[in-house]
Amino acid sequence: MDEVTLFLTSGNGPVECRIALAALIGLLEREAKAKGCDIEATSGPQPDGHGPKSAVVTIRGADAAPLAEDWCGTIRFIFKSPVRKGHERQNWFVGVQRLDFRDKDEPVTIDTKDLRFETLRAGGPGGQHQNTTDSAVRATHVPTGITVVCRDERSQHRNKAKAIQRLQAILDLMASRREAEDKTALFLASKELERGNAIKTIRL
Repeated sequence: MDEVTLFLTSGNGPVECRIALAALIGLLEREAKAKGCDIEATSGPQPDGHGPKSAVVTIRGADAAPLAEDWCGTIRFIFKSPVRKGHERQNWFVGVQRLDFRDKDEPVTIDTKDLRFETLRAGGPGGQHQNTTDSAVRATHVPTGITVVCRDERSQHRNKAKAIQRLQAILDLMASRREAEDKTALFLASKELERGNAIKTIRL
C-alpha cells in the first residue's frame, strides 16, 4: 500500500489563506475517502481559530500517489473574505508539496529537547489485525508548533523515530525557504505564491 505525505502551507498569507487551507484539508479528506484511501491530517498552529498556518497530510492506499500528485503546487481559492467585510480581494493561495523523508542512516539534527511526545491508541486501518496498544505517537516541535502523528509501526519506539524523521523533513523544508532564491519554492511569501501558476482554482 502506497503512502504519501504532503505539507500544506498558507505561506505568509493573511487569515483568508488559512481559511482556504482548512477548506483544502476537507477537500483532500473527501477525495481520499472517495478513492478508498486512508487519510490523516494534523494541523499546525491556529493563531486565531480561523484556520491553521500549515498542516501535514498523510494519504495511504493504492491511489495515494496519483491523488497527492494532483494537488501538489499552488492552489487558488476564490471567495469573499468572511472576516473582512467589503474587502475587494477574492483570490487566496495555498502551497502544497510532497515530503520526501530523509534516509534512515542520515543523522537527525533536530534538537530532541525541543520535542514533546504523546502516546496514542493506534487506530486507522487494519481491521482485526489493527494494533490496539498505545503505540501511536504524536510529536510536536515546540518552537514552531508543528505536529505529526505516526501510527504505522507496531512499535512505539519505531513510531517515535518515524515522527522525528517527519519533523526533521518539515524543518529542513522550512530552512530551505530561508535560503532559496527559486521563486517556485513552496515557502515563499504570499505575494510570490500569487505570481506562480495555480494548478487548481477552487470557488467556495
